[in-house]
Amino acid sequence: MQLAEHPFRTVAWDRLEPTVHPGESGTASWQTHRLGDMRIRRVRYSPGYLADHWCTKGHVLLCVEGSLRTDLADGRTTTLGPGDCYTVGDDCEPHRSSTTTGATLFIVD
Repeated sequence: MQLAEHPFRTVAWDRLEPTVHPGESGTASWQTHRLGDMRIRRVRYSPGYLADHWCTKGHVLLCVEGSLRTDLADGRTTTLGPGDCYTVGDDCEPHRSSTTTGATLFIVD
């Protein structure tokens, strides 16, 4: 991976205004920092969240808090807890997230 040239900076996540994205059930609250064409996000899923789509975007995703279930279109599932991570490339494997308890994630895409 090549990160475009940019100066050192910090991100004060609690100062970023969240945007709310409804799922099939529950909501996802995104705080987003852009760095060129890269998105760096802190995402909070409400308890009972189920994504309203199958995602084909690539991500590096770290579960910071809670529990996140990810279903893959081929029938596999995985569950992440705090400190667990997954990676997937663009257009590689459609995936869909849900949580019964809620989850906080750190995502780079």
